[in-house]
Amino acid sequence: MATATKVAAAPTETPARPGPRRGRPLRWLPLAPATVMLLLFLGGPIAYCVYIAFTNMQLTGASSTDFVGLDNFQHAFGDDDFRNAVVLTLVFTLLSSLVGQNTLGLALAALMQRASRPVRTLTGSIVIAAWVVPEIVAGFLLYAFFRREGTLNALLDWLGLPSQNWLYTLPILAVSFANVWRGTAFSMLVYSAALSEIPKEITEAAEVDGSGGLGRFWHITLPMIRRSIGTNLMLNTLQTLSVFGLIWAMTRGGPGNRSQTLPVFMYDQAFNKSLIGYGTAVALLLLLVGALFSVVYLRLMKEEV
Repeated sequence: MATATKVAAAPTETPARPGPRRGRPLRWLPLAPATVMLLLFLGGPIAYCVYIAFTNMQLTGASSTDFVGLDNFQHAFGDDDFRNAVVLTLVFTLLSSLVGQNTLGLALAALMQRASRPVRTLTGSIVIAAWVVPEIVAGFLLYAFFRREGTLNALLDWLGLPSQNWLYTLPILAVSFANVWRGTAFSMLVYSAALSEIPKEITEAAEVDGSGGLGRFWHITLPMIRRSIGTNLMLNTLQTLSVFGLIWAMTRGGPGNRSQTLPVFMYDQAFNKSLIGYGTAVALLLLLVGALFSVVYLRLMKEEV
């Protein structure tokens, strides 16, 4: 009887559970097809482009392709046209993205919070309409606006002000304005979402304490949406660095090379001059510039947390 009691009191053995590492390969199994597709259609072309950048591949003229090492990159850093394209790309990015789209988008989002519903609907529809228009169509619209016989000069003549050929005298400013006109909607939507998440109790308490509108915006609103600002700046910068169709439709990088940013310069070298290897090397340098901007923004956002 005592033996039976001891057997009944003995703890039952629980079955051994599989170790945490045993099921990990099975968890990755559903992702295998997507991973293979990414490696095949994304990693493969990128690897091939890296290879081309170190060759002298041409569309026409050359019967063979040879490995030239860093010659394309050395040629780029010694090329006055490349350095001009780098400067114009930075100017274009600063004016149209960091200053134009970001500032105007934030201002529109802040003003629309206080506007009536009809005004918000009308303003949002106009701004978003410019964003959804295809890039090449937006380029032709802005070309018609800035050309010598275009809408802007017609308005200036009607007001009795001097007109000029904007696409010839100030081409980089014209294409920068065009990019601001087209891309501000994205910043406005990002900041509208960020501003709507700010608790009203905080701004109302600051207003009761006597803080003015500018003070509340500087000391409360901006710090609370700083992560949205960093994200918007990063996305806008990467998009602006890759703008091609807008500039090509308006100026084709001209007159001369006065609006030839890196994407336009890359296209000109690769397809107009048939220097595929050199053009691909410029594309890799442009990719590096975008990566540097991304790292800077991510570090700034991380330090602000």
